[in-house]
Amino acid sequence: MKIIFFGDIVGQPGREAIKKIVPRWQKRYQPDLLVANGENIAHGSGITEKTLQELLSAGVDIITSGDHILKQINSQKKPFAFLKDKKMPIIRPANCPTKMPGRGYLLKEVGTKKVLIINLIGLDFISHNENCSNPFKKIDRILSKKGKEVDIILIDFHAETTAEKVCLGWYLDGRVSAVLGTHTHVPTADERILPQKTAYITDVGMVGVRDSSLGRDKEAAVKRFLTGIDSHLDVPEGPVEVNAVLLKISRDGRAKKIQRLQEIVN
Repeated sequence: MKIIFFGDIVGQPGREAIKKIVPRWQKRYQPDLLVANGENIAHGSGITEKTLQELLSAGVDIITSGDHILKQINSQKKPFAFLKDKKMPIIRPANCPTKMPGRGYLLKEVGTKKVLIINLIGLDFISHNENCSNPFKKIDRILSKKGKEVDIILIDFHAETTAEKVCLGWYLDGRVSAVLGTHTHVPTADERILPQKTAYITDVGMVGVRDSSLGRDKEAAVKRFLTGIDSHLDVPEGPVEVNAVLLKISRDGRAKKIQRLQEIVN
């Protein structure tokens, strides 16, 4: 099976780039499944039902998320309808409180195979995760419950530190098909197949404006560092850097290949 996983999609430029790149890459790579981290798709922070539908209409099959969706949930009096709708292929971090709306993993049947996609959030130096549990222990519980029922297991680990991501990769080597890091928006050059055949990368990168600070206005971001004053960071316009990975998974759920994909879309 071939899976393309897109890193954090940032704002309208990222969404428009996905609309352009998906048909091209479907023809070129012929993936069986498209997954994307969409937690920055609405104005660079969070998700709306409209922006979610844009990605689904563009051909993305499953949307994962992270800390911004947790901020949205905590700040809203009414839970998001799309998170509660089981027909919507979106997940939020599984290691967050069970009373939180939405689900932390999703089972997708692709042909004759059952693919389990799991979203986790890290604990080190990341915001809005105060009530989240240990991701290592949470994944153990999920795998003990669902691991034997599926053929392929894909993890989106939305975390800040490289150490936490690397350690989860080693912890799950041989137990899942892939551990893919998101959140820091900068692609790392450490993609590899671990000894027990789990595909791993510390961060997939972003789908966002190339000449920016993590997909946000670079001048405003520099000003933050100069003044120490927190201010809103708009999503700029310009060519978009599309970062993703292409996974090839064997019938027994073991990773055969992980390849970084990168293309600039005007």
